[in-house]
Amino acid sequence: MAEIIQRDGTWTFDGESVRIVPGRGKGIHPLREGLGERVVPLRALAGISFEPDRKGGRLRLRLRDGACPVLRAGGGRLKDTADPYQLAVEKDRNGVAEYFADEVRNALLIEQVPADAVDGFLLPGPAVPVAGGGGDGTASFDGETVRLTWNWKAKEVKTSGGPVSFPVSEVTGVHWVPPIGLENGHLRFVRGDGAAPVQAAEYDLYSLDLWGLSKKEYTAVLVAAAVLVRLPGAAGRTAGTGGPGSAPEGAAPAEIAAPEATAPAPAPPAPAPAPAPAPAGDDHDVLLRRLRELGELHRSGVLTDDEFTAAKQAVLKHL
Repeated sequence: MAEIIQRDGTWTFDGESVRIVPGRGKGIHPLREGLGERVVPLRALAGISFEPDRKGGRLRLRLRDGACPVLRAGGGRLKDTADPYQLAVEKDRNGVAEYFADEVRNALLIEQVPADAVDGFLLPGPAVPVAGGGGDGTASFDGETVRLTWNWKAKEVKTSGGPVSFPVSEVTGVHWVPPIGLENGHLRFVRGDGAAPVQAAEYDLYSLDLWGLSKKEYTAVLVAAAVLVRLPGAAGRTAGTGGPGSAPEGAAPAEIAAPEATAPAPAPPAPAPAPAPAPAGDDHDVLLRRLRELGELHRSGVLTDDEFTAAKQAVLKHL
């Protein structure tokens, strides 16, 4: 197990997942506080890096595209301090951070986790009920209904009609854009076919106008992510509802043809060459190179699952 404890938060890796617990109090971004603890399975990771600087450094988890609804809702616009998958590291803990990154990186290599995009969320959305926003109002979501409540800064077209509520089943899209420079941001909910003309967020009854006056406005992306995971077809399925090669939800099982009685039994395959022993000594680079070679032999079919497992364990004993 690898663990790094910082004021910014605590990361723990047990070989199968990275558990992220954000820090508390001053200096912790409201988005990370609102999202809370995250458990990131190894199969959701595309990589990890540690970037040292004169003040310490930063650990960064790189998730596979489409694995996290918060990152999907954020659209690559989250600031470093708001990103739940980054950890500020103090200077005297650089060695621990490098060790942590090596442990995760080795596990990704050993388990042959691909770095390509996924077709369904591998992490859950934010817990509901969830609320966030700012600017001219607040958005809340209880898992079934979206509610927009206006404040005194909202335009009369919004305040005159009072709060707006609608079921998530009517939502066909959700878009979050943070304020950038002098440009306002927004949290916009699309209903129906989205064919109606798009109004400026300050006049749109289904949008929050975000001004960027407080970091708390970033919590609007949590509402967007919680809604996103409940939209039909939005990044497909959440974790546990299928995977590559599984039948679409509701599809009938494929028919399986019975084997012909007269068909001769196939000849047993020629035995695969026995895996070469792991290199002697504890040369870390040599061992990692050997793991890569074993992975390539396994993927190409030269080594069976059992042979690959046995050879991998032999190499791991020297790590």
